[in-house]
Amino acid sequence: MSQVVLTLGPVSFAGFEIPERLSFGGAQRLAVHRLPGGARVIDAMGADDAPITWSGIFSGATASERALLLDAMRGAGLTLPLSWDVFFYSVIISEFHADYQAEFWIPYRISCTVVQDEVQFAEGIVASLTDQATSDLTMASTLAAGTTVSFAGTQAALAATGATTLGTSAYVAAQASVGTLQTNLSTAIDQSATALASAAAPLSATNPPAAASALTNASSAAGTLASLSAAQGYVGRLATNLGNASS
Repeated sequence: MSQVVLTLGPVSFAGFEIPERLSFGGAQRLAVHRLPGGARVIDAMGADDAPITWSGIFSGATASERALLLDAMRGAGLTLPLSWDVFFYSVIISEFHADYQAEFWIPYRISCTVVQDEVQFAEGIVASLTDQATSDLTMASTLAAGTTVSFAGTQAALAATGATTLGTSAYVAAQASVGTLQTNLSTAIDQSATALASAAAPLSATNPPAAASALTNASSAAGTLASLSAAQGYVGRLATNLGNASS
């Protein structure tokens, strides 16, 4: 799978982070009614997707930061986009375990509970690009509420007539606005990561009150970082869908 692009929220996995295999599928929930004489009536009640799990190794200079980001998203319980090849799911990180061996070598294991198989959902309900874009932007702005990132300009750009129609001036303006929003989110994420590292630094202090205060600050910073990262994932999907728009 070394050539597969695997992304979870804002995290794009690469190198040793990519697993050898990814399992998907699950069960069909069935209600089996056993009748006299051995006959059966079976009600199919819908798909019951199995968790998507994999493991890998964070390596290099940013190993610790990337592991912390995933753990922060796990702790926040956010719904995140997960994609590889032709597969696309909305998931929540149910488990994340990392084994810190060195600052540049951190094996990890992750398990994601499927909220929705977006590919099958799209096949069943064909939403307009405008509806999907608006939905993604609303979700992203909700996640990033309370941060300094403003969504007003992009919301106005997408609301303009022709914003999702290829070739119009409104479409060009919407693409530019989404690109600016992605840059602003990336900047805010970098700032939050720096704030998390700064807040977590005193955790090794021998002074219990100082360590307790640092833990509170680090938890708050991790929550902000996870929310911004999830918002970036939805804006990323919006940008991809907008780029694939047809006239």
